[in-house]
Amino acid sequence: MSFQRLRTFDYVAKPFVRIVEKCYPDAFIFVIILSVLTYVLAIWIAGASHTEAILAWGDGLPKLFNFTAQITLIMIGAHALAHTKPLESLLSRVGKLPRTSFQAYALVTFCSGCASLIAWSLGLIVGGILSKFVALGCLKRKIKIHYPLLVASAYSGYVIWHMGYSSSSALFVSTPGHMLESKIGVLPVTETIFSSFNIYLAFFTLFIITLVNPLMKPKDDESIQIKEKALKNNKISSKDNLNQSTNNFLNTIENKRYLSLFLGLIIFIYISISYYTNGFFLTLSHVSFTFLAVGLLLANSPMHYVKLVNNASKTVGPIILQYPFYAGIMGIMGNTELLGVVSDWITSISSKETLGFYSFLSAGIVNMFIPSGGGQWAVQGPVMIEAAQSLNVDPSIIVLGVSYGDQWTNMIQPFWTIPLLAIAGLHMRQIMGYTFVIFIVTGIIFGSSMLYLGHYS
Repeated sequence: MSFQRLRTFDYVAKPFVRIVEKCYPDAFIFVIILSVLTYVLAIWIAGASHTEAILAWGDGLPKLFNFTAQITLIMIGAHALAHTKPLESLLSRVGKLPRTSFQAYALVTFCSGCASLIAWSLGLIVGGILSKFVALGCLKRKIKIHYPLLVASAYSGYVIWHMGYSSSSALFVSTPGHMLESKIGVLPVTETIFSSFNIYLAFFTLFIITLVNPLMKPKDDESIQIKEKALKNNKISSKDNLNQSTNNFLNTIENKRYLSLFLGLIIFIYISISYYTNGFFLTLSHVSFTFLAVGLLLANSPMHYVKLVNNASKTVGPIILQYPFYAGIMGIMGNTELLGVVSDWITSISSKETLGFYSFLSAGIVNMFIPSGGGQWAVQGPVMIEAAQSLNVDPSIIVLGVSYGDQWTNMIQPFWTIPLLAIAGLHMRQIMGYTFVIFIVTGIIFGSSMLYLGHYS
């Protein structure tokens, strides 16, 4: 059966593409709408007064400042790392591999998914950069690709990030002293992200979306291709440093690798000593420091790394702007008992076998309002763990359910498209019609998997 005859998903995707292009608001408008909706629900469902809801919103605004700083450093560090010459050369070689459009979509999906399993931020950055290199390689080979679908394929790999190394929920409950330790103890990652169930499901999901994305390819006359000039913008030259005309001490320390190598090594020594002293554990700080250290080691000089960081900073501006408002939403949901009302209702209709499934569904809904794995677990985790104890459900099932729900609705939540689209040079409306299809496909996979886990665990 030919590739053209298998293009069923193209017809499935078209209605979603049209709807998104006409009706889906910009990411910042989206958070404003969600803020108003959360405010109304807090008054209508949770019985909060207008004053209580406003105070809950205002008190919540600064609550993610520390988290925002960590996320910002991770995003900038990952972006800078991906633009260092060794990694960019590697991505360029990978971008030349596809010989057909099917291979191009599949390659970008698979690579971004694997990168997301290593670190969610790396998946977004690598996906955005690789989509440009693959598009450039296809342009040179005269292979027609639909660039919005290629970028959507890159973002779709992000749908498995919470099943990997940087899983916020799993890392939270595996850290000694976490806020739920008195109820569930410390859950090792071998019971969550490194369990055989999670590993098999992650790679099965990646396999399925790697097949689905190429099948959404539109006809050649409907494809939107991008010009080579646009694909090569924002490149940082390794020779683009200050004071290169003068051969002095200042030029040496600014534009030679000695200081950047030294600083990168010192950071790695600190991380190694920390692991040796306290045992292996992973935090957002360790992830951000790792990206920073590797970037410094691979950069050509301290000033070269500064330029890489300056180039990366534009990807985090919209995130910094929106995070306080999502923190405000989190404040309303947590401080007005709105989340408790919703979770209590879910618990009331759940059984021991289905609580994991409803944890997944509820997490998908909550993620629309709090698109942060760590922030969402801090709000939703205690409620769902309480329900798990009342129904005698293994807490690892709840951790997995909340993790899967969080990553699932990222496919229709525009917040995390921002850094990837800043690199790819597209607008959110151009890709989210395709990610709606991934949302449906992975919803079936994750939902059925949680039902299976609840019945047979």
